[in-house]
Amino acid sequence: MLGFTAFIGKIDAQVVGVKTNLLYWASASPNLGIEFGLGRQTTLDISAGFNPFTFSDNRKWKHWLVQPEFRWWTCERFNGHFLGVHMIGGQFNVGNVSFFPFSIWDSLKDYRYKGHALGGGIAYGYDWVLGKHWNFEFEAGVGYAHAWYDKYDCAKCSERIGSGGKNYWGVTKLAVSLVYLF
Repeated sequence: MLGFTAFIGKIDAQVVGVKTNLLYWASASPNLGIEFGLGRQTTLDISAGFNPFTFSDNRKWKHWLVQPEFRWWTCERFNGHFLGVHMIGGQFNVGNVSFFPFSIWDSLKDYRYKGHALGGGIAYGYDWVLGKHWNFEFEAGVGYAHAWYDKYDCAKCSERIGSGGKNYWGVTKLAVSLVYLF
């Protein structure tokens, strides 16, 4: 045990960060991420979010999402520029909405789509140090995702009218996050 205590005493500050994506909160989607330092310039970020709500007029933007990402920092972890490689996976139930960013479907106002998605991409980000324990982070990523789904005629009441799959190339990650470092 003494060896472990000595090892812990030699670890650099900022080994773990806990974060939340403020853009995701703006879409009424609670979310949380944790980022682990792997090396002096590398980290592993695992973020997750969900939206369990049905809004007025039976509008749905329900989903859950998990997004692990390996990051390489140009200087030191949790400070400055970084490049990332991420995966994305989740489940969705979306319909009766007139606006849905980065949508792969023609009409979410008239139809509801329920299914799963899986993909990955690359990202660039920057982390501003605000203080000893607080950072502000921006990240944008692009990549590919495949969704397989069932399609319904109305947002709530109908039986399935079809199923299919769609490929998506575009924005796969967009974050403005507040980070607390341990």
